[in-house]
Amino acid sequence: MLHTLLQNLRFAVRSLRRAPTLSASVILTLALCIGATTAIFSVVYTVLFRPLPFADPQGILLVRTYWRDLRSSFSVGNWADVARQQTSFQHFVPAYGESYNLSGAETPENVDGARVGADYFALLGVRPDLGRDFRAEEAAPGRDDVVLLSHDLWQRRFGGDPSAVGKEIRLDGRPHTVIGVMPASMNFGLFNEKLWLPVAFTPERLAMHDEHYMTVLARLNPGVTRARADEEMTTLGRWLEATYPKDNRERTVRVSQLMEELVGDYRPRLYVLLGAVAFVLLIACANIANLLLARGAARAREISIRAAIGAGRRHLLAHALAESLVLAVAGGLLGLLVGHWGVALLAAYGPEDVPRLSEAQVDGPVLAFAVGLTVLSGLVFGLVPGLRTAARPPYEALKEGGRGGSRAASRDRLRNALVVGEVALALVLLTGAGLLIRSSVALNRVDPGFDPRGVVAGRISLPETSYQAPEAVTRAFERIEEQVATVPGVASAALVSAAPLEGGSSNGLVPEGRPLEIGSAINSLMRVATPGYFETMRIELVRGRGFTAQDRRGTPLVMVINETLAREAFPGQDPIGKRIACCEPGPNGDPNWKEVIGVARDTRAVGLDQDPMPEFYLPMLQAPAAAWTWIDRTLTLAVRARTGEPALMTPLRNAVAEVDPSLPLYNLGTMQGRLMDSLAQSRFSTMLLTAFGAIALMLAAIGVYGVISYGVAQRTQEIGIRMALGARHGDVLAMVVRHGATLAGVGLAVGLAVALALSGLLQSLLYQVSPTDPPTFAGGLVVLSIVALVAAALPARRAARTDPMVALRNE
Repeated sequence: MLHTLLQNLRFAVRSLRRAPTLSASVILTLALCIGATTAIFSVVYTVLFRPLPFADPQGILLVRTYWRDLRSSFSVGNWADVARQQTSFQHFVPAYGESYNLSGAETPENVDGARVGADYFALLGVRPDLGRDFRAEEAAPGRDDVVLLSHDLWQRRFGGDPSAVGKEIRLDGRPHTVIGVMPASMNFGLFNEKLWLPVAFTPERLAMHDEHYMTVLARLNPGVTRARADEEMTTLGRWLEATYPKDNRERTVRVSQLMEELVGDYRPRLYVLLGAVAFVLLIACANIANLLLARGAARAREISIRAAIGAGRRHLLAHALAESLVLAVAGGLLGLLVGHWGVALLAAYGPEDVPRLSEAQVDGPVLAFAVGLTVLSGLVFGLVPGLRTAARPPYEALKEGGRGGSRAASRDRLRNALVVGEVALALVLLTGAGLLIRSSVALNRVDPGFDPRGVVAGRISLPETSYQAPEAVTRAFERIEEQVATVPGVASAALVSAAPLEGGSSNGLVPEGRPLEIGSAINSLMRVATPGYFETMRIELVRGRGFTAQDRRGTPLVMVINETLAREAFPGQDPIGKRIACCEPGPNGDPNWKEVIGVARDTRAVGLDQDPMPEFYLPMLQAPAAAWTWIDRTLTLAVRARTGEPALMTPLRNAVAEVDPSLPLYNLGTMQGRLMDSLAQSRFSTMLLTAFGAIALMLAAIGVYGVISYGVAQRTQEIGIRMALGARHGDVLAMVVRHGATLAGVGLAVGLAVALALSGLLQSLLYQVSPTDPPTFAGGLVVLSIVALVAAALPARRAARTDPMVALRNE
């Protein structure tokens, strides 16, 4: 068997060397398609299926609270009560993200970190590479001055020096002892953290059932099912609502897989891309099968002679499959190289928030996928031509005397069916790409509610150790704003707790006239801002006024609300002068009313693809004392430049350092850039699907051209006879184009039905575009029809120019 296999492979190589153009075309087509499929699969596998670097990662669960079906978080008090009563989990660990100003010998920087329970790493099943992890006693106030570093931060700040363990670093001005360094594989992070500190809750905080900001990770006890844990959390959620109705009314507790949280909404996007590239590969296989069918027809006499002198059908099929295998292996090997390049491009230019995208590589599982894909592709495009070759009776080709076939050859149903399939799949990809393009256009037309041109923004965090009192916080931010305003090139400057596209802290607001209970609350995003913020960001005030320097403590409390909040709080009314209770109790426990003095245009708080949310603005000098804890004493500095935003970067950092050298100005960039980043997901999917659609369109055109061209070559004598008997050039042209149009028409009909059936899969990826958008489907039909007709017209013109005498001379 091995001898026969090697003999077939040697014969296949010799045979393909005699057809270099065909071989090169097939190999390059396969390399491109297998490489693209491998690259996309590598990303899909890494993001969706590669196990997290923990012990039994599937057993790690995420426990969250939901308010009115909106995803929320645990308060410390709720976590403590549930942790005491639950029996389903062996670990029930709190965690929340914070940013820290890391200072030392080098330039200060802001680093994302996480506060976690002492058994956090025991839950994950991960041990430090150096040192140790947290002890239970370190989760107490005053004993939490220890820190674990990520491998990346350890390399960057300490050069990988093992003696870093035991040294001190200053976080927000407070010394912390480095007790360990986590392994490089510990790249997981719900908060993108680079260091970890233990939680340290005071008794007052443990009794707090408001302020929901914590995530809880859990691992089931042995023998406990997920269903039982779900049931217990639902029961405890009802208990929290009944016991603390003021803070937990309409709040539920739910359990989910940690992996679901990490993947987010990228799962449908990646599946769509994998399906799209698989369609491209199928179209390529159909094209190659057509090429091999044509080659088999051209070699019909040779194969018939071999059959006549004793070659059995099994041997003929083995020869044909050997050729396909050689082509597939060559294309697959080259495709691995293309796939490697593709993975590097996707990692470099893909959205930054795709989880673990930087880890994508052509490793063992991806290599196995590529090998399997190569073999499967070889069988797909090689089996049909091989069976056709082996099944053909020897006398057919011999009695034709080598004259090139008959009219029946040009009406080969199998080859026509392959072209129909190519056209159908190409239409599915074209309509999908068209829907994403229309969605992208709609997103780019969205008014963000502010003018990003010329605006630079960066974050500033004040450490609690140096700025504990609210008065110290506001004085520091006032000084920073004044210092920045003196920088040459600055037209205006302002501070806000969260600029557009940055999200923000939420609060429940109760408009005057409604019952003062949580059921009446409108969940709204809070913005603490300085006077001049609306002017700097060019957010239009559609009614009333903005803040002035007189809006400070000791004067009537005021707020500005956005248009969405105005409609929800005061439908059909003028909100100016109305009052809203929020954020802090009054002096006697009564509601602390704030007067609405202005209505600002809606801005996009999270992204351009998210509808405006209710938002309200408070003047910085009237901000509740607790608000500085909610927003971690962090504000965004927004600066409108006269000219040249990038030229302001260094002067702005220097201006902040003039006020406090330990304060880094981080996440500094232009608002134009942030707008572009907010479109990264949409741009990523649209770009790839459009590229796949273009490749599919090209392959479909080649398929139509190949079949029609082959048919013309086989019918040369027939065409000559027709023209000798009086057929005009136009008649021949119409006859050939009609054949191509029929194939394209059937393919378009099939493709339209499939595209409509699959369009719902794109629903979650579209913005303001229906998945059955008529203009998009009409456009795809028109484009593919034109391309197919052009592909058919080229060989038709050649047929119409046939010289009857030359064609008949062969008779």
